[in-house]
Amino acid sequence: MIVANRKPLEEIQDMIKDCGNVLLVGCKGCVTVCNVGGKKEVEILAATLKIARKKEGKALNIDEVTIERQCDPEYIELVKETVGNYDAVISMACGVGPQFLSEAYPEQKFYPGLDTEFFGGAVQHGVWEERCAGCGTCVIHKYDGLCPIARCSKSIMHGPCGGSAQGMCEISSEVICIWDQIVKKKMEQGKLEDLLITNNAKDWRSARDGGPRRAIREELLNE
Repeated sequence: MIVANRKPLEEIQDMIKDCGNVLLVGCKGCVTVCNVGGKKEVEILAATLKIARKKEGKALNIDEVTIERQCDPEYIELVKETVGNYDAVISMACGVGPQFLSEAYPEQKFYPGLDTEFFGGAVQHGVWEERCAGCGTCVIHKYDGLCPIARCSKSIMHGPCGGSAQGMCEISSEVICIWDQIVKKKMEQGKLEDLLITNNAKDWRSARDGGPRRAIREELLNE
């Protein structure tokens, strides 16, 4: 799941300071799950912006719509008839949303309402943690399902550094040293020798280092 946070109110206000007619577009995807860009959050932001503008003695009209996903052209097309009626549109989706909207409607001005953080999952109610760096070629099977690239502060792949203490990372006493977890798991399984294996260098061409990525499913192209 893509995890994001809403931008500071002051930043959003500054984006639309010269706009009197604004559309907020929410997304029912990942950002709804992490409670930052769904219908409820769109309503809250709209009300907050109206109140803030009223205190300035200025008028602000805000309309709201929440679509299924902002990363699919078929859903973005649902705002086709209305998107051009506004001074600006704020996308309450991950960074993909405002880009897809901007590409679909180049005459309109789109602003991001969220800051996209990472790929993660819920570890408890209201808490999400990073689990994947989207590096393209997954190697977590070599580390018993734990990712040292996303979860080690230094992305070390050949063993723990010398900075961790009592199972916690040197950057913070609240950050678990994933290598401590990997080693413990190997020891429990009686497979510590696995970590002595010299692995080939990871192929980073499928990661962001190889440029913007594209996934193609040939079977879907012929449907």
